[in-house]
Amino acid sequence: MAGTQQIDDFGVRTETARRLRLLVRIVFVWAGVLLARLFVLQIVQHDTYVHLAQSQQEKLVKIQPPRGAILDRTGRRLAMSLPVDSVFVNPLLLKDVGMACAVLSKFLNLDSKDLMDRLQMAIAQHRGFLWVKRKISPEESERLRSLKFEWIGITPESRRYYPYDTLAAHIIGSVDTDEQGTDGIEFKLNDELAGAAGYMRLSTDVQQHSFASEYSGTPAQPGEDIQLTIDSRIQYIAEQALKKAVVDHHCTDGSIVVMNPTTGEILAMANYPTYDPNEAPKPGDDRSARLNLAISVPFEPGSVFKVVTLSAALETTNLRPDSVINCGGGVMNLFGRVIHDDRSDRYSSLSMADVLAHSSNIGAINIGLKAGKENLYTYIKRFGFGDRTGIPLPGESAGVVHSLKRWQPTSIGSVAMGHEVSVTVLQLAQACSILANGGFRVKPRLLAGSPTVPGKQVVRPETAIMMRQMMEGVNLRGTGRLYAQIPGYTSGGKTGTAQMVDPETGRYTNLNNASYMGFAPLVNPKIVIVVSAHGAHGREMGAQVAAPAFSSVASATLRILDVPQDLPETLVVDNPASAKPTPADTDDMPIASLSSSVPLPLVPDEGDQRTFLESPRQHAGGANEATGPKVPDFSNASMRQVMEQSSRLGIQVDFTGQGLVRAQDPPPGSLLAAGEHVRVRFGR
Repeated sequence: MAGTQQIDDFGVRTETARRLRLLVRIVFVWAGVLLARLFVLQIVQHDTYVHLAQSQQEKLVKIQPPRGAILDRTGRRLAMSLPVDSVFVNPLLLKDVGMACAVLSKFLNLDSKDLMDRLQMAIAQHRGFLWVKRKISPEESERLRSLKFEWIGITPESRRYYPYDTLAAHIIGSVDTDEQGTDGIEFKLNDELAGAAGYMRLSTDVQQHSFASEYSGTPAQPGEDIQLTIDSRIQYIAEQALKKAVVDHHCTDGSIVVMNPTTGEILAMANYPTYDPNEAPKPGDDRSARLNLAISVPFEPGSVFKVVTLSAALETTNLRPDSVINCGGGVMNLFGRVIHDDRSDRYSSLSMADVLAHSSNIGAINIGLKAGKENLYTYIKRFGFGDRTGIPLPGESAGVVHSLKRWQPTSIGSVAMGHEVSVTVLQLAQACSILANGGFRVKPRLLAGSPTVPGKQVVRPETAIMMRQMMEGVNLRGTGRLYAQIPGYTSGGKTGTAQMVDPETGRYTNLNNASYMGFAPLVNPKIVIVVSAHGAHGREMGAQVAAPAFSSVASATLRILDVPQDLPETLVVDNPASAKPTPADTDDMPIASLSSSVPLPLVPDEGDQRTFLESPRQHAGGANEATGPKVPDFSNASMRQVMEQSSRLGIQVDFTGQGLVRAQDPPPGSLLAAGEHVRVRFGR
């Protein structure tokens, strides 16, 4: 019995030892596996898991810098960026998608079905970020913040704001949701205005709450402010005058450019119809209203182009303003093509000056024939037609000037009177500036402070002087006599009417491009203005449609610029309201007949404009007179309302703040001394 017990004990001890050894082996294997796994995790796949952890715990947020402002020449902000909030969610962390959709759609005025579709799609695609609504209103932001839901993310962004709404819209342009320019200066100079974005790394906990942040790379760089040569006062006046011309004469659209002929600075550039860049375009909207017609849409200029024909002849022939030109009784056969002046009183002959004043087609063609097609083509190109001006705006057209090898035998007749060529309003302003500044082609400038490029001499100074004198005759005794004169100032110009071509049939229609280009004063002109209205009906001429807008805008601009008057403030025509048009008062047209009824000229209303347009006056001793306009009550007015009212009264206003008027100095009813400004503070 004792021996058996010993064997059993030995066997038990042997089995226990075997099991123990097995357990030790298992532990060692398990430890080896753990070590191997740790080696893989810590050494082999270390970078992979660090990146995964960072992706779960850190967010790289793009920091968009404030976009630069766009200013007019006086420092008024035409475009600026305001801070706003945008809303986002992490769809993967939403516990109740239906409840989240209901809350967000209600408080943000969103379509609940559309929002639900976007949320479900984001969840299906395992996306951890979804914009719910960007650039919400302050009221929406306040309502959301009051909910204090942890799953609603609110981040600051900026919204582009145009305080004067439609003013200079085609120059300024607009931006998209991401604050990237889509039109105008906003698009052309987007890189300068946008600045450089920066990035911030946010560390978040499991509930996506940020507990630390640091800049990653270079911090955001704010955009540059861009100052334009545009004067917002002149721009406003130009827009109103253009709108009146287009609407009153039932035209389809129109453009106007106001330019300093010496420096090339553009003081105003307007198109009608226009748009409000504060309002984003909607799907299906007609984007034609956003097209800058003044630079993008060339047209046949008609008789305004005769100044190029006459300039070429003065430069290359022995013709002078008093040279007698055969006008053939108003009829001419040019290589089998019959051309005529559509007038009740046709001329057998006219002086060269009167050919321009009365806009004789036959006279202009004979002058063009005298110069020759080679010289005419050379001066068309020298005046800048057929080439872009290089203005910093998108979509500029070079127009159309056919090479000589494409001219038909009768082309010289068409080109001499402004057909078979296409030009833009800005090109016409550049061409008119050549004659106004003494013969130099200057580059149009839109950016204040940009380097002035020396002008290229196009015609001799004496040619420019003779052309200015002949263009004065247009306003004194010719087609611009009833409509283009400027009270208190000498001026010169040229009317133009060209029939529009149907793009489908290629045939001329009964609609016209009605234009006027001119300058003032006669000696040392300070401004050049070109007006063009498209779609005027058969009896509507350039003199009737466009010249009144020139007179109105020129009168206001000269006084804003404080240009001394060089005439008594009376019209040369004693009673234009009762005067009937004569052949000298109307523009030439190939097929149009004259109307017995002519609209009255647009003469500035003295009661509305005199105070606004006149410069500050002083006593002989130098003290300002406190006899200016009364300060109106601007209380609770918007910035645009203040601008409109102050412009009508001729009051200079200094702005601070945003929103509605909360304070002003001097108070309402005070008399302003000459040169004194009203200070207005806006607030919300």
